[in-house]
Amino acid sequence: MLARFFAIKSGNFGKWQSRVREIDSLESSFASLSDRDLRKESLAIRYRANSGEALDHLLPEAFALVREAGRRFVSMRHYDVQILGGIALHEGCIAEMQTGEGKTLTATLPLYLASLTGAGAHLATSNDYLAGRDAELMKPLFEGLGLSVGVVQSHTPRPQRQTAYRADVTYSTAKELGFDFLRDRLLLRRVKEGQALVLDALANDDESPSESQPVQRQLNYIIVDEADSILIDEARTPLIVSSLPGGSETAMEVLYSFSAAVAERFEETTHFEFKHKPRSVTLNEDGRKLLRSLSFPDELNTFGMIDIYEQVERAILVAREYQKDRHYVVRNDEIVIVDEFTGRLAEGRKWRAGIHQAIEAREGVPVSVDTGDAAKVTIQDFFLRYNRLAGMTGTAATSALELYKIYNTSVAVIPTHKPPNRSRLPDQVFGNSEAKWDAIVRQIAKLHVEGRPVLVGTRSIDKSEYLSEKLNEANVAHLVLNARHTADENGIIAKAGEENRVTVATNMAGRGTDIQPSPKVLNQGGLHVICTEMHESARIDRQLIGRCGRQGDPGSFQIFLSLEDDILKEGYGVERYEALKKKGVGTQGRFDHLARLFRGAQQKIEKNYFKSRKQMLYVDKQRRKIQVQMGQDPFLESLG
Repeated sequence: MLARFFAIKSGNFGKWQSRVREIDSLESSFASLSDRDLRKESLAIRYRANSGEALDHLLPEAFALVREAGRRFVSMRHYDVQILGGIALHEGCIAEMQTGEGKTLTATLPLYLASLTGAGAHLATSNDYLAGRDAELMKPLFEGLGLSVGVVQSHTPRPQRQTAYRADVTYSTAKELGFDFLRDRLLLRRVKEGQALVLDALANDDESPSESQPVQRQLNYIIVDEADSILIDEARTPLIVSSLPGGSETAMEVLYSFSAAVAERFEETTHFEFKHKPRSVTLNEDGRKLLRSLSFPDELNTFGMIDIYEQVERAILVAREYQKDRHYVVRNDEIVIVDEFTGRLAEGRKWRAGIHQAIEAREGVPVSVDTGDAAKVTIQDFFLRYNRLAGMTGTAATSALELYKIYNTSVAVIPTHKPPNRSRLPDQVFGNSEAKWDAIVRQIAKLHVEGRPVLVGTRSIDKSEYLSEKLNEANVAHLVLNARHTADENGIIAKAGEENRVTVATNMAGRGTDIQPSPKVLNQGGLHVICTEMHESARIDRQLIGRCGRQGDPGSFQIFLSLEDDILKEGYGVERYEALKKKGVGTQGRFDHLARLFRGAQQKIEKNYFKSRKQMLYVDKQRRKIQVQMGQDPFLESLG
């Protein structure tokens, strides 16, 4: 219970409210200043910070300056609840702010304050699009106060990265921040071994950028946007900088291709056993006999049978569990992973242990070299290396205990500027997927005729495109937003709140997007959101639902489910899943009374992932402890 008390931080709200009133009292004095004098005030506060005055003491003046800069330079004045959110972020909390409450503007307050000492402040987003958008949107505010702004995206060249990290405020993605940290450590390792130039200018901001210098400075202060997604959901994926191994690439390619070609010959239970948790395939004796009876290419003579068994098992697992246009897409003869949590392409990421190569062989694209690890860090470990860590999201309270235990950060639930006005229609559960999709199309068509805009959330690319086909058959005009259709993302989101609009999207529309219903639409009931399936985490569902009913505007949502939905298999296992499926075979009837089973499955999955993350953190800490005791760098895997 004590941990729960500290995980949800509410005891400081009285003190914070007092500080908000103090900031309010300064507003008129700063509003009367010219742009030049406002900048002078900012420089004066910066001088005081560098002279040792505590940031806590400077907070009221600093926040009042930022509020005035927001009003003046980006036409956005911080609401009092945003000031509260800024104070929570300064104090190292995870600020839970409902969708539509202006987290991007809120972040400017603590970012400005943290940057005053000259050590820099970072904001980590979940994707390049949001990093670039937020930096561009808030740049006039910071520059009006005399601060520089940098942005680091996946395509940013190294010299520009060095410049961006030396800016007062830097926007980037969690992935790029972590990879640059690892690449810097590899560079420092080579320096230590005499393989690069001396880094005399490492901590000197006046030096011009150089290829021989690390790109990052010290890790001072960071705000993690969509903190639950990055700090929890993404925590299971380590960031890895790879090194090329030795060995015959040709022989490996033949092994991958051979395994993919024979995978379909093996039948479950007859030739192999499949375990759902964890997902794994193991050939039984009959399966191994079948494999040995096949004719092998000469190139496989260099491999032992154990190696061949293992790769064929991977190929069977890939054929059974990894679906094109759900888990990955094929683009320009490459396999690109789709991040289920964000719905976006995970550029540069690869599955490990031969899985990625098995998929490449299955899809007939060039098989990449299986790389070894040169440097590795988990999301958890990387963010804990910052002097101060804070975060913001619309969905954190349900994960407060986990965030407190792993990151020692409390969740501060910030009140909304206006009371929410979002209505929930009853969940509908169908016996099979086809009946569910037909009902969804009927509901969309009905709302379309009424003129209300509809946002439909799907769990994968293939399902978004399947629904698109059914809407075409029903002559319902619509737009599709998924990882394969991103060219006009801004335009699609900008129009999604207009009358008669139907937008079918993956999770790309679930985080960081702001759909503004037109005045006429608000009179008709506002945006309606349809959830076509439940996700592994309730927080992802809440993010999608949060697109409607923002800032006190009317809106509504409804969840459609079927007894064939994957979440039942993931939560309860294959045996119970198959039993539930049988109930709905050949029926158009409803099973609304079984809706609670879906939330139960979701909770089981969330619990299992929590256990997995705790175990990963424990193992990682033990590994680092041993490596430090041996005098090794715990982040460099295979260089020593």
